[in-house]
Amino acid sequence: MTSGENLSIFQVDVLQEISNIGVGNAATALSQMLNRRIEMNAPKAGFKPFGEIYKLVGPEEELVSCVNFTIRGEINSQILFLLTKDSSFALLDLLLERKDGVADKFDSLAQSALQETGNILCGSFLNALSKVTGLTFKPSVPAFAFDMLGAVLSSAFVEGGCFGEQALIIETEFYQKEISINGHFFLIPEPECLGIIFKSLGLDFDGGMQYG
Repeated sequence: MTSGENLSIFQVDVLQEISNIGVGNAATALSQMLNRRIEMNAPKAGFKPFGEIYKLVGPEEELVSCVNFTIRGEINSQILFLLTKDSSFALLDLLLERKDGVADKFDSLAQSALQETGNILCGSFLNALSKVTGLTFKPSVPAFAFDMLGAVLSSAFVEGGCFGEQALIIETEFYQKEISINGHFFLIPEPECLGIIFKSLGLDFDGGMQYG
């Protein structure tokens, strides 16, 4: 069984490259959705214990929006897309073509817009992952929440069924001119799923190529 704790440097590099492809696909989808060029910083990918998630996003009392999916198929996992309150409002201003700083509340229109955006971004990420690995991913209908970080994560883990002790964390930043949108992707796979991913790429668990 391969876990985030015993991955080789080579395997981490492979996951980093897959993340680059997946998030790049998501940025392209966001550009098409907004009909404007969206840039992105190179994503940072790696495995961390669940407790580290709070440190990456902010204090447990921080307000965040979250779109989460349960993934079934050849790999069972959960995906969370998290935005801080400020990043959520910045994205809403772009989506609804408002001046920066206009959005200040989450009504039904705002929730629908962010939920659909999360759906498109995560779908684009999974499509890229599927093309690279040849694996099939079947996401659930996206669920949306806007609450304190601690409550959002606890609810997502309980409802989705937390699979492992660690999460593959993909952190990136989308930006357009002066507007920055800091997003956090969390891929939480079942423990054996890492082995399936590496096998699909022709890699063994020690980071070497399989022959014969």
